[in-house]
Amino acid sequence: MKLGFYIILAAQFLSALADNALLFAAIALLKELSAPDWHTPVLHQFFVVSYILLAPFVGAFADAIPKGRVMFISNSIKFIGCLGMLFGMPPLYAYGIVGLGAAAYSPAKYGILTEYLPPEKLVIANSWMEGATVAAIVLGAIIGGILLSPAFAAATLGSLNIEISAPRFAIIVTTGLYIGAAVFNLFIPRVAIDHKPPKKNPFYLLHDFWHAFLLLWRDPQGQISLAVTTLFWGAGATLRLVVLTWAGLVLKFDLERATQLTAVVAMGIAVGAVIAGRFVTLEKAVKVLPTGIVMGFTVMSMIFVSDWRIAIGLLFVIGALGGFFVVPMNALLQHRGHLLMGAGHSIAVQNFNENISILLLLGGYALMVKADISIDTIIIAFGAFVSLSMWLIHYRYQHVAPS
Repeated sequence: MKLGFYIILAAQFLSALADNALLFAAIALLKELSAPDWHTPVLHQFFVVSYILLAPFVGAFADAIPKGRVMFISNSIKFIGCLGMLFGMPPLYAYGIVGLGAAAYSPAKYGILTEYLPPEKLVIANSWMEGATVAAIVLGAIIGGILLSPAFAAATLGSLNIEISAPRFAIIVTTGLYIGAAVFNLFIPRVAIDHKPPKKNPFYLLHDFWHAFLLLWRDPQGQISLAVTTLFWGAGATLRLVVLTWAGLVLKFDLERATQLTAVVAMGIAVGAVIAGRFVTLEKAVKVLPTGIVMGFTVMSMIFVSDWRIAIGLLFVIGALGGFFVVPMNALLQHRGHLLMGAGHSIAVQNFNENISILLLLGGYALMVKADISIDTIIIAFGAFVSLSMWLIHYRYQHVAPS
């Protein structure tokens, strides 16, 4: 790999680390401000909505100027959101600003891979990128927990004679991480812009996004890879909540220990991503589709587990299966999108679909919980949905001539 790739990787790691640490800091700040309990889940919605509403525009933005510059601007927006939290802006709105930056950042961070690297390097590059992101998720949770410890904050700030609450201290540290990511952004190599949008009119961009949306869904390989990644991220967000509930009811874990179980899934995803990067080429990406079917059945086997040691192994396997099949699909989607419309456009379409999937699947899960359906029934329904969906996608691919 070229040196520029590792600069991109470092920038992504720091930015993702800050994103995940900030989530915990923002939740703690809500509690400090005595905000209603319903503000906590809504906090994530404020973040996700930006991906959906801005999808028609961020792809064109990412393709219009050098992507390293896009990443720098995006991290600057996140920095502004952090400052808003520190200086009294309601956390929901401030976190929404961070979501704006994240929505603009995503098409650039993946899009630059297709412009900077040859196609045969995309799977391994994606495995590194996903591995770094998952590592940031795990470390972000750990660092967030440490920073939010009143004892740690008091010990750190006491020597400086500064009086500030633990949540605000955590936000200050997170702000520093965004600054570090922005510094790396300045050194990302510039590559040629090959899909610059011809017009900046918002109506043209909406039409252009709709055209890209249809183009990617009508392309045989684009359709398959987009369907898989859309399902994966929606299912992944839901699985995180399912695991938290299951760990509390079945394993009798408190929230802190249950959260650590979600980190086990994340570590499994990282391992699966590395294995995919080592053994799966772009040309053979679609051969991993049956892995998704197996993953769904593995999820259903959770209902037979009541020992936490077995649970750790099972959740690690579930994560590894997910990482193994999603990374090649992600690389294939980037490759097809780059050829058809530009990397920024295609990833904006991908984000649009994935975040709608997250909202819908989380909504379905919430309705099942509200209906007081047992956790075992929810797990069976969830696993069956994943396996059936992956079987349908695989069946569809077998009856569509790849291009």
